[in-house]
Amino acid sequence: MKLEIKQPWITSGYTIFANEGPKGLKIEVLARVVAKNKSSFYHHFADVTIFTEELLQYHLVQSKIIAQKIAQCKSINPDLIEVLLEVKTDILFNRQLRIHRDIPSFQNCFIEANRPVEAAFLDIWAEALGLKTNPALAKMILNLTIENFYLQITEKNLNATWLINYLNEIRAMVLALDPKS
Repeated sequence: MKLEIKQPWITSGYTIFANEGPKGLKIEVLARVVAKNKSSFYHHFADVTIFTEELLQYHLVQSKIIAQKIAQCKSINPDLIEVLLEVKTDILFNRQLRIHRDIPSFQNCFIEANRPVEAAFLDIWAEALGLKTNPALAKMILNLTIENFYLQITEKNLNATWLINYLNEIRAMVLALDPKS
């Protein structure tokens, strides 16, 4: 029962954090979004620090769900693209963790959240890049791509066209490095 009462706070805070980062987590704004008073927030979370920790735990749960969805994908396009668009808020949340990695709990959550997703993603990624026989190289390229990905994405450009073009750029880069791929 308590989780059901807290859930609107968590999902609203998760979206705000995804779009604005930690600076967007203002109790007054959250209270307005969930149509509750500020005392309700304090009753459930005590302060923004505790609330943020709950958001990080929620994100770790989400990352495991996302990894399960990715593991079921047969192809990058359309399967994986559809999953990525479905979890857009989660990706933007992860981006904020990456941007604010100077905060140890954000850095730790970013690393921990990426583990299951990367594990689920690696096979389909290697195949899409023609690197099925070289998973170590596929993983290195994936790690570089993730860094670049989070530098480029925004709420507006995170769409199917952008994702497909981005993947095509990565494929072209791999082909230029190794014409046999």
